[in-house]
Amino acid sequence: MKYYIIAGEASGDLHGSNLIKALKNEDAQAEIRCWGGDLMEQAGGVLAKHYKDMAFMGFLEVIMNIPTIFKNISYCKEDIQKFTPDVVIFIDFSGFNLRIAKWAKENGFKTNYYISPQIWASREGRIKKIKRDIDNMYVILPFEKDFYEKKHSYPVQFVGHPLIDAIENTPIQDNESFRAEYGLDHEKPIIVLLPGSRKQEVQKMLEVMLSVKKDFPEYQFVIAGAPSLPDEFYTPFLKGDKVEYVSNKTYTLLKHSHAALVTSGTATLETALFGIPQVVCYKGNWISYQIAKRIITLDYISLVNLIMDREVVKELIQNELTTKNLKSELTKIVAGSERERMLSDYKLLKEKLGGKGASQLAAQLIVENV
Repeated sequence: MKYYIIAGEASGDLHGSNLIKALKNEDAQAEIRCWGGDLMEQAGGVLAKHYKDMAFMGFLEVIMNIPTIFKNISYCKEDIQKFTPDVVIFIDFSGFNLRIAKWAKENGFKTNYYISPQIWASREGRIKKIKRDIDNMYVILPFEKDFYEKKHSYPVQFVGHPLIDAIENTPIQDNESFRAEYGLDHEKPIIVLLPGSRKQEVQKMLEVMLSVKKDFPEYQFVIAGAPSLPDEFYTPFLKGDKVEYVSNKTYTLLKHSHAALVTSGTATLETALFGIPQVVCYKGNWISYQIAKRIITLDYISLVNLIMDREVVKELIQNELTTKNLKSELTKIVAGSERERMLSDYKLLKEKLGGKGASQLAAQLIVENV
């Protein structure tokens, strides 16, 4: 069959690539066209548009790029029409995908959603669009099934979290050769910095994350470079006090780290699944933050805390993200009882997420439901 997949950022590219591999296991003759990134292309998808051309962060940036967004929407509709897929598969990226879903449904295309829009966090009224426009929904967080089925009478399938498979399927370089290749100190434990994947957030996050480096001289700080940003973007942050940088090797870097400072998002869950104690950081554009604060209904911003429904990892948000607070929280997790408590909670988190096979189960259901 023919499959058209739309993902709009780095995490969607990762999950989309594993879904493509799983679809090819289920349907050896599958033709797959996609919006995504390098990983989806490497997995066998024919790339219609790269997510780097679509990653607009925050309300202001979206408003400033409205003409580009509408051009992308028009092109996507035309491209689907030409490809005539048996099913259109949406991966997260709700602002764009729900617009395409409405059009696709009206034009007779089968619509499947893998990795639900986070309507449980904000703008819950979007459930009406989902009920109207999405034929089948596959969710990856355990609480989402109850949210859709009990609260909104909309049946969904819980397939488990694809990060478990992604981590297991990613080759991890051994500690010695990894440190030797990137010139890392063989003696000092690593504090890894995961500042996000968009220019605006990376600039904000790195400034405050690096402000505590001087307080932890016995550790080496290593920036995890995002695949969506060029190496030279990070150059200004590597001057002065020695800071290391590793690009596109996040899982290996996490595996060999002692603690982490992480911008909210998928990376908080990845860090937890590797068993690395973390402090979650977020500081956005002031206007965007004020708007978000009024529409987001959650008690937490990190996936770790949301899944556990309690504070497992400390979240320093907006004005709370200061050098003083970051130093205090990082001190708690490099050694001592707080570190041990967090590691114990991570084990419970893994149990809640279910086992391996999310991508394969989703692919199997997609093929069955077309």
